[in-house]
Amino acid sequence: MKTQLSNYIKIGTSKQFISIFGEDNNLPLLVYLHGGPGDAALPLIYKYNSELGKTFNIVVWEQRGAGKSYYTFSKEEQISIETYIEDLYSLIHYLLETYKKEKVYILGHSWGSVLGLIFIKKYPQLVHSYFGCGQVVNMKKGLKCQYDFVLKESQERNKKKIIQRLENIDLSLTQKDWLNDLLFVTKLVVQYRHSLYGKSNYNQLVRDFIFSSKYTFKDLINREKGSLQSIQYLWQELMEIDFSKYKSFDVPITFFEGRHDRHVSSALVEDYYHTIKTTKKLIWFENSSHFPQWEESVKFNQALISIKKQN
Repeated sequence: MKTQLSNYIKIGTSKQFISIFGEDNNLPLLVYLHGGPGDAALPLIYKYNSELGKTFNIVVWEQRGAGKSYYTFSKEEQISIETYIEDLYSLIHYLLETYKKEKVYILGHSWGSVLGLIFIKKYPQLVHSYFGCGQVVNMKKGLKCQYDFVLKESQERNKKKIIQRLENIDLSLTQKDWLNDLLFVTKLVVQYRHSLYGKSNYNQLVRDFIFSSKYTFKDLINREKGSLQSIQYLWQELMEIDFSKYKSFDVPITFFEGRHDRHVSSALVEDYYHTIKTTKKLIWFENSSHFPQWEESVKFNQALISIKKQN
């Protein structure tokens, strides 16, 4: 697969890393918005989704403060979700100018799906079509779904200490140790095999990072630091996200959902999908949870390519 570009460019107020690959620079552009916030995914895209490079030029963007784009945030910057929307706008304009295109395709995963939906509501004229994977709908409801799942699982397993800890958690996440509570619940979703389906840890994906030629040891350390920092800066604002009021879009929407996703509830996505009145599609992955693009990568790649060919 031909790499078109792998370098730092100035986006907004910081230098950020992008890597673009595809067989032909005349192919349409597909911008991948990674999860997190701060959970960069460059090695995983190259390993599991290189097939997409036959149909698109894949733009892998390591977002502000994430992975290869890591730096220490300052209070003066006032980092917010809108900061990332502005970054994405700048990135897309750079891509359209460089590749002489009028629009891009967007694929947003998890946190990236928040950016994706906000962006297409704000700038539909720049987007052919939107693909949401592990789509966020309502953060507060999503957290409650996570909590209810791990509490029920813990009760069924008679995990008394875990149950006691869970019962003391304030789901408003306004308490002093909110981050520890949040990470505790998320960790349980992983342990109970419904983040990466059938796996009780992320070891498989961690190995993919460690053995990738795309990441150095420094990049690995920065990815961990960037993820924690981004959560600390953005999570409180993220908790206010609720897309349920958005019933129509000016670009076609496709959701790619793992049937067993309890990390970001796919049941909420299914309910939301039925309320959307404009062009839409929902594709289920029966052997996936939160990461169908890597858990069932062959099916995922083929499904996305098929949608592009139908357009």
